[in-house]
Amino acid sequence: MIFLKEKYEKEVIPAMMKEFNLKSKMAVPRIEKVVINVGIGKMVTGQTSGEVKKIVATISKDLSEIAGQKPIVTKARKSIAGFKVRAGMFSGVAVVLRKKRMIDFLDRLINVALPRSRDFSGLKTESVDNEGNLTIAIKEQISFPEILPENVKKSFGLGITVVTTTHDREKGLALLKLIGFPFKKIKK
Repeated sequence: MIFLKEKYEKEVIPAMMKEFNLKSKMAVPRIEKVVINVGIGKMVTGQTSGEVKKIVATISKDLSEIAGQKPIVTKARKSIAGFKVRAGMFSGVAVVLRKKRMIDFLDRLINVALPRSRDFSGLKTESVDNEGNLTIAIKEQISFPEILPENVKKSFGLGITVVTTTHDREKGLALLKLIGFPFKKIKK
């Protein structure tokens, strides 16, 4: 946990200042927050209300173990007939991490969860948008060491968005590479 923060202060800041010719440490982009989202629409379709509540409780429990913080359960705001969604239906579970919990989560994500995920060969550079934010998907929650595979009742995937303070794709990509995110090597 402290390793990632020290690495940012001692290695990333000087490297970013040199690479992009920045005059101040405050001009160096940083990671602002991490958003973890689980969509549960397909899992609850056709279930009774009691079964839906059990599924949502199971997912919330697993996500709180992964993130170290209680998630919020989101509901649909309005009905959409084409997607068979009614207003008030459960649509997802989300967590927003900042500061110490964010650093701890990122450390576990980079060093443990991503290498443990099945068939992982690196993140694509296309996962970084024009604002410098990284969005990745993990197929199963068992990639995280907090989740014991024998206790998993319902397998689900996670959407993780790492939000940076930069509004430039090039700076965001450089920041994420320097922090230690494992991007695929581009073959020439």
